[in-house]
Amino acid sequence: MIQTSVTSQPNSANVSTADIRQDPLISKLLNRLPQDIAESYTDTQLLGIKQTLGPKVWGGHFIVNRGTFKIPFIKWRFYYVFLLGKNKRAYTRREKKISVAMLLLSIVATIIVLMLFGLLLVYLLKSALGIDLFPEMSLGIWDQFKQLFG
Repeated sequence: MIQTSVTSQPNSANVSTADIRQDPLISKLLNRLPQDIAESYTDTQLLGIKQTLGPKVWGGHFIVNRGTFKIPFIKWRFYYVFLLGKNKRAYTRREKKISVAMLLLSIVATIIVLMLFGLLLVYLLKSALGIDLFPEMSLGIWDQFKQLFG
């Protein structure tokens, strides 16, 4: 059972106290409660619950994929959830600094790896052309390359 869908949540943040009981979130909540408890809530309390629980900024993912699977010879079933969407949460100052540092570290690491790969290619090209910059000295990379690739 796999469900993949594009979701969008209706905006029900602007709910007055007059029609709070018809709000989808509050209505669902009240339907799950025993009737005597559901009727004991005042409109002000329900409005407070609505302000606390809604609107769901964590809803409305671009891709929602949920499913279950069973591994043979194990009696349990397992479930998975894959969510993909734009990150809408606000970062703290510390998270922003860490994010910038990780981005810079990733850029520097990528540049270093590309430079090392470029130097290796230049060294192999130099060796293939028979250019010997330092007589009687070799890193052995060309010999290993010839051994591997003939």
